Amino acid sequence: MATQISTGTAELRDIAKMERIGAHSHIRGLGLDDRLEPRANSQGMVGQAKARKAAGMALKLVTEKHISGRAMLFAGPPSTGKTAIALGMAQTLGPDVPFTMIAASEVFSLAMSKTEALTQAFRRSIGVRIKEETEIIEGEVVEIQIDRSLTGATKTGKLTIKTTDMETIYDLGTKMIDSLTKEKILAGDVISIDKASGKVSKLGRSFARSRDYDAMGADTKFVQCPDGEIQKRKEVVHTVSLHEIDVINSRTQGFLALFAGDTGEIKPELRNQINTKVAEWREEGKAEIIPGVLFIDEVHMLDIECFSFLNRALENDLAPLVIMASNRGMARIRGTNFRSPHGLPVDLLDRVLIVSTKPYEEDDIKQIIQIRCEEEDVVLTPEALSALTVMATQTTLRYALNLISCAQVLARKRKAEKVDVEDLRRGYVYFMDEKRSVQWLKEQQGSLMFEVIGDEAKDSMDVSA
Repeated sequence: MATQISTGTAELRDIAKMERIGAHSHIRGLGLDDRLEPRANSQGMVGQAKARKAAGMALKLVTEKHISGRAMLFAGPPSTGKTAIALGMAQTLGPDVPFTMIAASEVFSLAMSKTEALTQAFRRSIGVRIKEETEIIEGEVVEIQIDRSLTGATKTGKLTIKTTDMETIYDLGTKMIDSLTKEKILAGDVISIDKASGKVSKLGRSFARSRDYDAMGADTKFVQCPDGEIQKRKEVVHTVSLHEIDVINSRTQGFLALFAGDTGEIKPELRNQINTKVAEWREEGKAEIIPGVLFIDEVHMLDIECFSFLNRALENDLAPLVIMASNRGMARIRGTNFRSPHGLPVDLLDRVLIVSTKPYEEDDIKQIIQIRCEEEDVVLTPEALSALTVMATQTTLRYALNLISCAQVLARKRKAEKVDVEDLRRGYVYFMDEKRSVQWLKEQQGSLMFEVIGDEAKDSMDVSA
């Protein structure tokens, strides 16, 4: 079984994602310079200089492969940028280094055991960079000749390819003709054909044919005619996660299992075989392990069994950097009657590097509101910007950011191009913040259904010291 382990291909990365405006869609990175010093306002990040620098130092260690199997905890009040920093780290690492983000509550809602869910999250965060040698045919197309039968069912043809040194004619089958037609290959194009898979790639158009047409599209790319042999050996590198390798080898349909969604539980014996095979590839120089990052949001929602598993999993050879976030103070550890800082057991806290985040200053809040307005294509008048900043300091930053799009709807209703203070006031009347909601509940005492809870339940609901 171990000798037949397959890894899939990098084609899975080509699936397009639908873009939309989200709570953190303005984050482009951590906003650090080359010396890892935080800029005041860069890449969508504002403030939290100490936490951003700590995150940048951790990423430096990740890229140098010095910190796999360690853990960090971002601790701070709600709406202080913990998730934003995590997303900034993901953007900085780039697509080649695995970054997995989960919420602690997900572990309990999946149709599998808690430890299996955490194991899968760990293995999603470990990448394997695999090097393969493949034979390719690369050159400039001189001529394509396609002959169809009278019925059109069968197609045959010839492809003439040249480099600066030689020229060769290849016989074409039906599949290769379809591939060339799909890529719209014409005489004068420089192409590359993978012999193993038959995949055709269009590299560009030859400079020698640059004057064939009077008009060219803006996306037309001109390249030199390749030199040397037409048939070459080339090293191809693609990166997959350990979890993807697990899924591919645990299902009969191979890499298509990745699209099924629910992968189910994977046997430990299979994982051990994959680990052994990957270790062999590393010794032979065929593969390289890339420790990534696993971000667990609201980590205090895990229970004592999950924390015990995390303690052991962090000591594994194949363990990523685990970054956790919590907004709790002294809180009960789920599954026990003990209270602990941030809702984490003391033995796990002893293992993690703790980074604190602080509430934003008024200037920081103003800049964040401006960034969100640019992201949502909303124009605020200077008076409205000042009013919304004051509103954010008196209520919460999240409430103020939510009012931006609501106020824009109200401004459009009165056919105004800019959001003014009056629009914010009307939105403030329509939607309550947390403080006014509590006040309204007190006023409704006796009208709404209330539940009396005991001291033990009060302790379990306590979220801060």
